[in-house]
Amino acid sequence: MDTVTFHVPGKPQGKARSKTFHNNGVTRTVTPDRTVLYENLIKDRFLYAAGGFYLERGKPVSLRIVARFLPPNSASKKRKADMLEGRELPLKKPDMDNIVKVVADALNGVAYHDDTQIVFVSAKKCYSAVEGLDVTVEEYRER
Repeated sequence: MDTVTFHVPGKPQGKARSKTFHNNGVTRTVTPDRTVLYENLIKDRFLYAAGGFYLERGKPVSLRIVARFLPPNSASKKRKADMLEGRELPLKKPDMDNIVKVVADALNGVAYHDDTQIVFVSAKKCYSAVEGLDVTVEEYRER
């Protein structure tokens, strides 16, 4: 198997900023619990779909991400239809770079040796009737 595609259910989340604390000369950095839980969900969904897939050190990685959001309840029927058909895109948080970061960090050491192996990323946000992330991890091949 040279490609793994999986779905992460729920509202897409971005990587939250870690917090740094200084106390009596000791510096501690803590990743927010919400981010840790979301990264673990991504790992679990990958491992369930992977069937032993792993890209060793030195192999280039391609990452494709589609972040799917539900249209807001306050939108009119016409506007919801436009959203679901792709005529209106979600210009809202989380930022796409933070979505990519949370996925790349979650799969670090699980799908590939290190996220420095990622050489190609394709990512988009859209509205959908089912929210979540659709992620594809594969060895990068020049097309």
